[in-house]
Amino acid sequence: MALPAQDDRTVPAAVLNDLDRQPMEHSVDAVRTLLDRHGHVIVVYSDAVPAAVNRRLHAVRSLLESDRIALFRPELPPLGVAVLARQLRQLAACGISPGVLASAGTLLTHYVHCGAVLNSVIRLDRVPVGLKAHAKSWMPGSRFGVIAHPAPQLIRVGGEATLTGPDFGSWMLVAKGRLESDWAGATLAPAWNMAGLREAALPAESAAWWGTGKLVEFCTYLPDPLVLYQLVTSARRSVCHWCGIDVIGDHCVFCSATAPAGDEPVREAHTSPE
Repeated sequence: MALPAQDDRTVPAAVLNDLDRQPMEHSVDAVRTLLDRHGHVIVVYSDAVPAAVNRRLHAVRSLLESDRIALFRPELPPLGVAVLARQLRQLAACGISPGVLASAGTLLTHYVHCGAVLNSVIRLDRVPVGLKAHAKSWMPGSRFGVIAHPAPQLIRVGGEATLTGPDFGSWMLVAKGRLESDWAGATLAPAWNMAGLREAALPAESAAWWGTGKLVEFCTYLPDPLVLYQLVTSARRSVCHWCGIDVIGDHCVFCSATAPAGDEPVREAHTSPE
């Protein structure tokens, strides 16, 4: 799912629909067109998409024999993936090189909190669930507050326990499914001192990821592109020994090469936006 831009500088998203249901040549042509137009392609997608979609993306990259296609599949709930993709679109307008931009996704996962309000945790397999919570799922009207990232948390809504949120200024994005609950926006957001609150459509993969369609998904995030830019450009960078591009860390997200042992070239970080 592509979230709407928050400003007029955010780069538009190119959505690759129905990859698992279209002929292979259509998928190849779509990605080749993006490569010809932009030079590099970063595909951000949820681990809840059908396995056929993941296979198709890897097949397309192999058929195009390109080291300019990065496949980024973070272990985040679908709304968190959508937030991360929009942040990368914001950064794409800041003149950041393709390798640094693609590897920035992993860095930015440390600055989102992803969770949901669920009516049941019986089918939830992404977060550890105790026997008490399983038993309470059978009680009518039960509601559970769950954090899947950065660390698993599970409470019963209305009880004494609370969820721990970010310790830095953030906004909250809320996506409502088939559960009637305003707890995330009306109770949790104020408790976490959120600087702002926005709503979005529920991603198509959310029901499968959380194990129920009766949910309200939420994600906290940093909305300011200047803050994102400073985080990314202050991170340690290295040069991929295989394809020669700048990356954050030791792993190249385009060619999948890992830096060899020893002293690899390191780039100095920038501290101000272009």
